[in-house]
Amino acid sequence: MSGLPHSSHALVTGGGRGIGREIAATLARAGATVTIIGRQRATLDRAVRAGAAHFVGVADVADRPALHGAITEAAARQPIDILVANAGIAESAPFMKSDAALFVRMMDVNFMGVVHSIQAVLPSMRDRPRGRIVAVASTAGLKGYPYVSAYVAAKHAVVGLVRSLALELATTNVTINAVCPGFTDTDLVAGTIDNIMKKTGRSREQAMIELSRHNPQGRLITPAEVADSVLWLCGEAAGAITGQAIAVAGGEL
Repeated sequence: MSGLPHSSHALVTGGGRGIGREIAATLARAGATVTIIGRQRATLDRAVRAGAAHFVGVADVADRPALHGAITEAAARQPIDILVANAGIAESAPFMKSDAALFVRMMDVNFMGVVHSIQAVLPSMRDRPRGRIVAVASTAGLKGYPYVSAYVAAKHAVVGLVRSLALELATTNVTINAVCPGFTDTDLVAGTIDNIMKKTGRSREQAMIELSRHNPQGRLITPAEVADSVLWLCGEAAGAITGQAIAVAGGEL
């Protein structure tokens, strides 16, 4: 059983594809009303038609006014009990070729997008009977990887935010945690595989092996495994779990 209260309203950023869509669908199956937010209306609408969510909002999480507008509209339909701050992007480059613009892009979406989302929902969430905030970080928030220093820095910032904010919210009814997936079988990782092939001349199979070797289980994580961890953190039984960064990574950490 999910342990979600009846009539919970969950908001998932980046909910149109990949891990976000799987999280949205899992929360919907558990009985939540789910609103997904993303940049591409067509992608979001496809997720709704497939039953992965109920409502959509179009906004870039790096655009604070647009995001707050979309969240305000969602909350007007029904107050938000659950926030899953999932939206993210990844770009790779050697550190000396990572210019300031690359670092800004990684921070704007992967970190400030989380900040903007939390600041939009938290004031009213604290007045609800309970609140759950889950940030989808990465194992890159817990360790380093070469050639993605900007991405790693942003994900470390997310984990630090979660740990700090959990202490501020400890005496409230709101918990905040991070899930940190390893390399997961999504279109984002497919793009990483394409980059490995392009830059190294390796085959797709060789590139897949290169990513899978990080996981002691020798495979990619599935979106469903990440979504199940999020569902548990959003449930009634996880009320004492806050400030945690939970690796979903097959023993990598």
